[in-house]
Amino acid sequence: RLVESGGGLVKPGGSLKLVCTTSGFGLSRYDLAWYRQTPGREREFVASIASVTGYRRYASSVSDRFKISRSNLQGTFDLQMDDLKPEDTAVYYCHAQFRTTESWGRGTQVTVSS
Repeated sequence: RLVESGGGLVKPGGSLKLVCTTSGFGLSRYDLAWYRQTPGREREFVASIASVTGYRRYASSVSDRFKISRSNLQGTFDLQMDDLKPEDTAVYYCHAQFRTTESWGRGTQVTVSS
């Protein structure tokens, strides 16, 4: 089970930190990711962090502003978002996958507006 928190309303240029709290499985084996979706559009990849290597990957639109991290011990993973822009407005979802097993959170709304 995955639960997102930390969304909200922020002005352009501001920051937010999203947290995905997991329960019910060993986080260390899972590749973890954040996605986002706006009305009428498909869910899009934002960032990921691999289970073993810790390799991080980002969408080009966020690579210099967002940072993904994980804490296997605490069972959480985060998305630090800086210099937010109106186009970052979306529902953000966390995702965990180990081989063919995957899980999604229900999403948290991020709104960037002045």
